[in-house]
Amino acid sequence: MKKLSFTICVLLTLASCNQNTTDQNQPSEETKTKDYAADLDTGKGIINNTKSPHVKLKSIDIGDCKWTEGFWAEKWKVAEETMIPHMGEILKGDIGHGYNNFKIAAGQKEGEHKGFWWHDGDFYKWMEAKMYIYGVNKDEKIVEEIDEIIDVIAQAQQNDGYLSTPAIIRDDIEPFTNRKYHELYNSGHLMTSACIHYRLTGKTNFLDIAVKHADYLYKLFSPKPDHLKRFGFNQTQIMGLVELYRTTQDKRYLQLAEQFINMRGTYKIEDDDTTLGYPIGDMVQERVPLREETEAVGHAVLALYYYAGAADVYAETGEKELIDALERLWDNVTNKKMYITGAIGQTHYGRSSRLDKIEEGFIDEYMMPNMTAYNETCANICNSMFNYRMLTLTGDAKHGDIMELVLHNSGLSGISLDGKNYYYSNPLRKIEGALDYEKMNVEFPERQPYLKCFCCPPNLVRTIAKSPGWAYSKSENGIAVNLYGGNELNTTLLDGSPIKLVQKTDYPWDGAVKITIEESKTDAFEVLLRIPSWAKATQIKVNGVAVENAAPGTFARIERKWSAGDEITMDMPMETKFIEGHPRIEEVRNQVALKRGPVVYCIESADLPQKTDITNVYLSSKKKLKPTSRPDFLGGVTTLEGEILLRKDKLGEMYQEVSEPEFQSFKTNFIPYYAWSNRGQGEMTVFLPVIWN
Repeated sequence: MKKLSFTICVLLTLASCNQNTTDQNQPSEETKTKDYAADLDTGKGIINNTKSPHVKLKSIDIGDCKWTEGFWAEKWKVAEETMIPHMGEILKGDIGHGYNNFKIAAGQKEGEHKGFWWHDGDFYKWMEAKMYIYGVNKDEKIVEEIDEIIDVIAQAQQNDGYLSTPAIIRDDIEPFTNRKYHELYNSGHLMTSACIHYRLTGKTNFLDIAVKHADYLYKLFSPKPDHLKRFGFNQTQIMGLVELYRTTQDKRYLQLAEQFINMRGTYKIEDDDTTLGYPIGDMVQERVPLREETEAVGHAVLALYYYAGAADVYAETGEKELIDALERLWDNVTNKKMYITGAIGQTHYGRSSRLDKIEEGFIDEYMMPNMTAYNETCANICNSMFNYRMLTLTGDAKHGDIMELVLHNSGLSGISLDGKNYYYSNPLRKIEGALDYEKMNVEFPERQPYLKCFCCPPNLVRTIAKSPGWAYSKSENGIAVNLYGGNELNTTLLDGSPIKLVQKTDYPWDGAVKITIEESKTDAFEVLLRIPSWAKATQIKVNGVAVENAAPGTFARIERKWSAGDEITMDMPMETKFIEGHPRIEEVRNQVALKRGPVVYCIESADLPQKTDITNVYLSSKKKLKPTSRPDFLGGVTTLEGEILLRKDKLGEMYQEVSEPEFQSFKTNFIPYYAWSNRGQGEMTVFLPVIWN
């Protein structure tokens, strides 16, 4: 094992620090926290924005909301009982390498580093997921297991605070010499996971590691050394630093988070010894400063982590240029580069509009391939993370719509129904023989039990685990309902008064929701109900009396004096709708997708006659599709049943003369997109041509 002290980079940086003691980014002695434990914030939110001055909707504490029945209760239970334990077996064993790398770095095990450079961060995400589960079920065995791991991580950490196992273990890697090693990605997930652990346990053993590491980063980066200016490209460290600031109240961490935003786009875009081996420019969002950017470019995960981090910084600073930029970028992503499933990142390899080479990311506006759609699971999850943050900042329900869209579609499609197999990419169409999977590295014909690049599985699982914390937010004088599902809420309003709610619903299969007030203060307060943009003609009643209905895509606001036993009922009509794409999305011209409520549907080979080509399936505008509840099918879903048209003649040539096609009717069902590929290999499509007869 390689033991490190201060590297040449650190020595150069410290020398630079001595020469720049008047830098405005350097805090005075008064602002430095001498004993961070004395100022620890006791807020327990997933994002602890309780004291953030520029947030309209504050987070509830982890464990305040529990899924009790229905869709999300079932998904959360699979996460608790299967997803996270199964993933732990992988990451703590010889297949996943994650824990072994820490043990080797700590001197507890012989061996070589295995896995990608960012594998530490993926291990931290799994730890974070376990803590969200603990926040609800209070199983102390989880804390015991995590504390054993923390002890190993502490032994792996270097005396100066450095902590990334590849450089600790390998003799041919020096810390912060090339950004391709993704050290700051590992840093961000370390800090976030440590904050969650502290908030739920009150223990500082993990937080001590994170603080020591953040202090190292501050000494290294705050002087803005020239050789480190391009390192902050995988921006989880921004979110991690802001969470650490919120937890410890040490302003240096917020200053450093903002510095990572400010450095982007301020230098010449060319390869140097710190960038070799990884694409530059738009690929890593470094060509244009964030505050000036108008287009989402490059690697989709890097971009959305960047935006989410900037949203966290805005929550603390309130800088108008930041929120203006984020609103522009949200509009560009959502209205010009996002799939109907909420997925983002159209291609594996391509060019940005400014002609930089990009991977796993955004290309031109409205260029939306279906079969080769990349849509990395991590990118989709990042889209929901960004929108959750924007929802809290603005109070605008449109962000809740996108968060919900991802959660019910392109997020869940990344994992099998049993919670043991994973997709990295999430296409909207699959045609047998059209892709040579042997030549691909993260695209597969079926979900895989292990992905060598293991970033997506723990990202998705931690999202399911923390989903109860996204269900509600605290408004200035009340509570906001962000997500619908059977749950119980037991929290306090911002004024400290207790509130207990029970929500009962079969959402997303049924649009009827009943919320019962079980306990509340006697003074008037508001209940905000998110009305999804698709939920036209939603009816809302309080104790059976209709209230003024809000427009779709907004929050309905009901302010009154509430009493125990009061009931709010919502009826969101769930018609099956044909959805067409923008005229500039050439690949779906004259095609439609099926959407019911927040759920996008698809059809796959398992529900068609044998040897049917998916490209020969047509919808008929006259054939109605009937929603059918099937509790014992694909984990319990509502399918859309009805007749489709199968084209008899096949198109075999590149181009051929058209004669009037022949069709035959076939009765089948459409399934939720997230549930596809759970019945063996086959073809699938979301968009279908339609016969308007």
